[in-house]
Amino acid sequence: MYAEEVAEMAGRIRDEDIALVRERTSIAEVISDTVTLKSAGGGNLKGLCPFHDEKSPSFNVSPARNVWYCFGCGAGGDAIKFLMDAEHLSFVESVERLAGRAGIQLRYVEDDRSAPRARPQQGQRQRLVAAHAAAEEFYRAQLTTAGARPAREFLAQRGFDRAAAERYGCGFAPDAWDLLTKHLRQQGFTHDELVTAGLSRPSRSGTLIDRFRRRLLWPIRDLTGDVIGFGARKLFDDDDGPKYLNTPETPIYKKSHVLYGIDQAKREIAKQGKVVVVEGYTDVMACHLAGVTTAVATCGTAFGTDHISVLRRVLFDSDERAGEIIFTFDGDAAGQKAALRAFEDDQRFVGRTFIAVSPDNMDPCELRLAKGDLAVRDLVARREPLVDFALRHVINRFDLDTVDGRVEAMRRAAPLVAKIKDREKRPEYVRKLAGDLGMEIEPVQRAVLAAGSGQSAGGASAPARSGPAAPTADSPRSLVEREALKLALQEPVLAGPMFDAVEAGEYRHPVHVAVRAAIADAGGVAAATGGAVWIEQVRDACDDLAGQALVGELAVEPLRIDGEPDPRYVSVTMARLQWGSVTGRIKELKSKIQRINPVSHKDEYFGLFGELLSLEQHARALREQAAGGL
Repeated sequence: MYAEEVAEMAGRIRDEDIALVRERTSIAEVISDTVTLKSAGGGNLKGLCPFHDEKSPSFNVSPARNVWYCFGCGAGGDAIKFLMDAEHLSFVESVERLAGRAGIQLRYVEDDRSAPRARPQQGQRQRLVAAHAAAEEFYRAQLTTAGARPAREFLAQRGFDRAAAERYGCGFAPDAWDLLTKHLRQQGFTHDELVTAGLSRPSRSGTLIDRFRRRLLWPIRDLTGDVIGFGARKLFDDDDGPKYLNTPETPIYKKSHVLYGIDQAKREIAKQGKVVVVEGYTDVMACHLAGVTTAVATCGTAFGTDHISVLRRVLFDSDERAGEIIFTFDGDAAGQKAALRAFEDDQRFVGRTFIAVSPDNMDPCELRLAKGDLAVRDLVARREPLVDFALRHVINRFDLDTVDGRVEAMRRAAPLVAKIKDREKRPEYVRKLAGDLGMEIEPVQRAVLAAGSGQSAGGASAPARSGPAAPTADSPRSLVEREALKLALQEPVLAGPMFDAVEAGEYRHPVHVAVRAAIADAGGVAAATGGAVWIEQVRDACDDLAGQALVGELAVEPLRIDGEPDPRYVSVTMARLQWGSVTGRIKELKSKIQRINPVSHKDEYFGLFGELLSLEQHARALREQAAGGL
């Protein structure tokens, strides 16, 4: 549990430092490194959840309170929790990462929570990232040495000058067995850390040697800009290794999740709503330098589902704002095969997918070198829908001058039309396919319908939400209880004494009761200062799993008021919260009084009558207090 990790780490990083990190961290900036956020009104932001597939954004961020919550999968928390979930960091690694961003010097205590001590061993991820940063600096310096002349010539021959090499951090692994390894060991990195990072490997004799040798290197960065791996290109004919050699799978480098150039391209991708997927490091460089600043490339693996998830979040690829995904593949057989494989993933995008193929079968780097920057921009501008390319590729395999050829082409092409996610476009493509085949529309239509039977008409749907469901706002009373709890979590300074003065017994829904109890256990609203620290205190104090999820949800859900809440709005809400129980008690008393004999039960009768008068007076006061509207 998150709370248990916090409690465990509180004895190592001082509690006040953890609170300071939360307060000084801009959660919107942290999450924007991974997710493109748009205004959701009321000061909140929204985007596509990085933890489950969805087509409509349900991931909400509240900058005012420095918390986030996804209404689709129920995940939520503060900036620390986001890094833990999004980047698989430990609690201490997340705190250290955010402290570094905010310029906060953390203080640590011994396990007995006594004397402060110097900085302890950092979390694994932070150590591996630091090792890669040191390696990048080493490799970049090596690129200027005499031995790196072949690497510099390789770049120059492809149109990249020194400025371009520096912009993309290009480096050189020298002709030495353990020069980098010794360099990093001198900087304090251990044998195990270098092996785990994939920067070094054991030799046959058991000694540690460099993984890359005599190669041109590109640093591979994640969305936040941290170097997490390297791509290495062969330069010498006597190098019997593969043409490209990448960092192996490590705790921080997962090739199925990594896109080269995403750190430099992500803001333009979000701004333009467009991404260009190319095949190599030099293609990314060529596109960016030519003005196609949204280009990215996979790293040593085919474009797949995990890459799509990364791009959709950056693109804000949703029902509200469908993006463009443009693939550039060579026109050869391998390129065509890759394009068809990309079409299989088309439905995972909400946006439109395109393909851009150079007439001369040149990749973007070759095209820029041969014909200049404008030719690269024109290549992307001349893109065609991926479905058109796929249909043409299938049809061209058959002899359409024969009946058998036309029928077989129809059978092979029909499933492609059936997979088009935009239902309104399918009839048009049925007509287009019939025209291209030289057939009547009816048999083609039947073939498409048959191919589509049993298929999902939509794309990847969001997985079912697991765990206890949050309460639904399906009754007036539930709405009022929910609003009161939102005020306590979002506006504790404003709600303060008014909230605490209303007894917990006024809450009826079981999950609301659990959250109200957690608020009391966290010290009450009047003593809270607000923000992510307060919300985490309430979440940690809640023993109910559904209640913990609801805390995160209520922390970002907009209040039911136009404009900023004020003391009057709090007063109205708390009055309406009490109104139901007061009026209910009045009805009970009236019923009971009617059943009592005022002569034989004189004391009970007048006692109840006095309580009734008091409650009716209280009800009138509440009615006046609650005048207005939620």
